[in-house]
Amino acid sequence: MSPLQLISVKSEVSRSPLETFVACAHQMLDPATPEAVRRAMEPRLLAQLPALRALGVFDLFELRDPALRAWLDDELAGLASAARQ
Repeated sequence: MSPLQLISVKSEVSRSPLETFVACAHQMLDPATPEAVRRAMEPRLLAQLPALRALGVFDLFELRDPALRAWLDDELAGLASAARQ
C-alpha cells in the first residue's frame, strides 16, 4: 500500500505521531506526489515534531534524505528557540 493510500485509508482513524510523520514524509519524498499534496503534508508533518522530539525519536533515528533532514533540523531549531523564550 502506498503512503498516499495509507493516508486515505487511515484518515478517520486516530494515528500515532510516528505513523503520521512517516506517512507524510513518504508522500513528501515521493517524486510522483503532486506539489499541492506535498504542501498539504507539510503542516501535518510539522505538527508531529513536538511529540516526536519529546519521545526522543530524533535522538534515536536520523533521516536519510538530506533535504528533509535539513528542513526538519531548521524546524526543530525553531521549536527549541521558541521553547526557551
